[in-house]
Amino acid sequence: MAKFLIVEARFYAHLNDMLIEGARGALEAAGHSVDVLTVPGALEVPGAIAAAANYYDGFVALGVVIRGETYHFEIVAGESARGIMALTMDGIAVGNGILTTENEAQAIYRADPKQGNKGAGAAEAAMALLAIGEKFA
Repeated sequence: MAKFLIVEARFYAHLNDMLIEGARGALEAAGHSVDVLTVPGALEVPGAIAAAANYYDGFVALGVVIRGETYHFEIVAGESARGIMALTMDGIAVGNGILTTENEAQAIYRADPKQGNKGAGAAEAAMALLAIGEKFA
């Protein structure tokens, strides 16, 4: 049994609740323990994971970034993904479930455990990376 931390950017609460449900369900079904940490936005997710890296076996990054009228979408989407990728390149098992969508309808479909279930997908990715890391440890 491994310890996983879900780090969620709680900007869209109703969407995050669905993502957490999917991620928690996948992790607990596999027999792992789960904690949840909330950060203000997607840009803060990689920093929070880095701070907790010595305390958990794996991480699931969750949040939703919906395109707006400004360039801010590209910065948040790109930089949060870059930060998560840097963590994985350092050997930290992180499943990236930060949704980047054009509109709320797309986000709802992807977040809903009965539809896209991207929270579970991110949890499955984290578990797979943890298994790979253990194989080569």
